[in-house]
Amino acid sequence: MTSRIRFLAVLLLTGLAVPVQAQQSPTLEPYTFSTRDGREVEAEVGRFQVPENRSTRSDSTIELAFVRFPSTNPDPGSPIVYLAGGPGGSGSGTARGTRFDLFMALRDIADVIAFDQRGTGLSERLPDCPHRWTYPLDQPATREQLLDEALANARECAAYWNSQGVDLAAYNTNENADDLEALRQVLETDQISLWSISYGTHLALATIKRHPESIDRAILAGVEGPDHTYKLPSDQQAMLEKIDALVQDRPELREHLPSLLDGIETVLDRLERQPVTVELPNADTGEPDSVTVGPFDVQRITAAMLRGPESFDSLPKMVHDMLSGDFFLAAYLTRRMNRSGGLRAMSAAMDAASGMSAERRARYLRERDETLLGDAINFPYPDLADALGVPDLGPTFRAPVQSDVPVLLISGTLDGRTPVRNAEDVRAGFPNSTHLVLDGAGHSDPLFLSSPRILAMMKAFLQGEAVADTVITLPPVEFDPIETAEEVALERRQLTRYAGSYEVPGGDMEITVATFPEGLTITFSGRGTYRFYPTSETTFAMREAAVTVTFLLDEAGQVTGLQGNAQGESFEAVRQGQEQ
Repeated sequence: MTSRIRFLAVLLLTGLAVPVQAQQSPTLEPYTFSTRDGREVEAEVGRFQVPENRSTRSDSTIELAFVRFPSTNPDPGSPIVYLAGGPGGSGSGTARGTRFDLFMALRDIADVIAFDQRGTGLSERLPDCPHRWTYPLDQPATREQLLDEALANARECAAYWNSQGVDLAAYNTNENADDLEALRQVLETDQISLWSISYGTHLALATIKRHPESIDRAILAGVEGPDHTYKLPSDQQAMLEKIDALVQDRPELREHLPSLLDGIETVLDRLERQPVTVELPNADTGEPDSVTVGPFDVQRITAAMLRGPESFDSLPKMVHDMLSGDFFLAAYLTRRMNRSGGLRAMSAAMDAASGMSAERRARYLRERDETLLGDAINFPYPDLADALGVPDLGPTFRAPVQSDVPVLLISGTLDGRTPVRNAEDVRAGFPNSTHLVLDGAGHSDPLFLSSPRILAMMKAFLQGEAVADTVITLPPVEFDPIETAEEVALERRQLTRYAGSYEVPGGDMEITVATFPEGLTITFSGRGTYRFYPTSETTFAMREAAVTVTFLLDEAGQVTGLQGNAQGESFEAVRQGQEQ
C-alpha cells in the first residue's frame, strides 16, 4: 500500500476531513444590522461559495453567508463564531433577538461572527415542501396513526425536493463542519473559537473532530453529543421526577396534586379507555372547534412542556385540571400542536443523517415502553429518517470526541432537551474542560441569560483565563397556581363575557373576540388575529406591541363595546347582537 493510500485510509477511518476550501473569492460588504426591537449597529455581511456535496464529484455549489461584528479590542483574539441550534436555527436570526447584547459584549474579545449554516438565514435557502400531514382534531389519534401520516408526508417531501434538484444527502453535520473550515479560510485566520448551543454543540464537536487544529476554544451550551440527537425516554422521565419533587416542596401545590407522576399515569389510563372531546372557540371561523384529546396527545404536549421552567410552569395545573375532568388547556395545546406538520429540508436531513448508535437505539426502544411519555419527545423521529432516504453518517461520526481543545460546557439542571449528563458524557474526552451548571435553568435563552455571571465566565474563558467548575443557583420555579373548580369557572366566565362581535362605527372594521386559557384572541378584519393578556379586569394588552383594548361596561355591568389604543391612536367599537 502506498503512503498516499494509507493516508487516505486513515482519514476515512478516523472521520477526519480532507482539507476544504471555499470555491470562490468571498464578498464582504458593509451592512447595517437591525434587531427585532429596532436597534442598529454597523457590521459586515460576507458571502462565499462551497461545494454542495463534498462526497460526490458534482460541481454544484451553494452560497453561505455570515454577519461579522468587528471587535472593539485593538488586539483581538480568534474570531468567535456563533453556531445556532435546531438544526435549522440561524446565527444572524439569533443575533437579532434576545441574545444581541451577548454578541455585542463579546466584541470586547474578538470579532463575533453570526454564521448562517447551510440552508438557513441569509445563506442559500432550500424550497419549502408544499406537502403537510394532518389528522382531524375531532377524532382520537394514536401514535401509529399519526406516524403513518408523517411518513407518507416525508416520502412526498423527499420526492418534491428531488424534483427541485435538492441533494438531501448534502445536508449533514459533516458537511456543515467542513463549511466552518471554509469559513475559517475566508476569514483569513489560523483559528476560530466556537460559541454554540444545542444542535450547534453537535456541530461544534464534529468540527473539533474533523478540523482540530483550526479550533482555538469552544463554548458548548445545552450539549448534544455525537450520539445524543434523539432524546432518551428515561431523561424525560427523570425531568418529570424533578418537577414532581418541586411540586411536593410547595404545600399549596401538594395539597391539590399529591403526585404529578401518578396524576399523569391516571390521566393516560382514563384517556386510553375514553378520549375526551372539548369545544374550543375559534376566532378565525367564528365556529367552535371540536378537539378530541387522547393519551398520545397528552404525552406529546407534556413532552413539549419539559423544555424548561418557562414552559412546564403550567404542567401541574394542567394535570390537576385533567384529573378533575377539565381538559380545556390540554385541548387548547393539542389544537395548537394541531396534529399536523411540515418538514424543512435542512433540519429534517441533518437529524436523519446523525442518527443513533445501535447501543443507544436498543436502550431507546427498551425505555420507550417503560416510561410515562414514551418517545413522544422525538416524534415522528427516528422513524422519519428512513422515509427521507438520507444516508446515515455512521458509527465513526457518533464516536466520542477526544481533544485537547479547551471547552466550557454549560448545562441547566431543568433542561428537558439536553440534560447535564450529556455534558458529562462529552467531557470525558476533553481534559481541558470546565463545566458551568445552572441550577434551575431550562433550555435555550436561560443557558446564556439567566445570570450576569454567565457572560462574565464566558468572557474570561474566551480570553484564556483560568475558570473553575461553577454552580449558579437560580431563583425557584414559579408554578401556575392550582385553583378550585369554582375559581376556574369564575375566571372562564370573566373571559367569556367579552367574547363576541364588535363593529367600529362607519363599518370600516369588524372585531371578533374569543377566549383562550390565558386571555383573549382578538381578530381585526383584514388585519389578522392577535393575543391579548389581562392587565386589569377590563383591560387587555398585547405582549409584542404597545396595543391595549379596554372593554366598556354599562351600569349593570354588561359589556357594551370596547376601546382600543395603539401607540396613542384610539378607536371605539360597539358590541353586536346583544340587547343593551
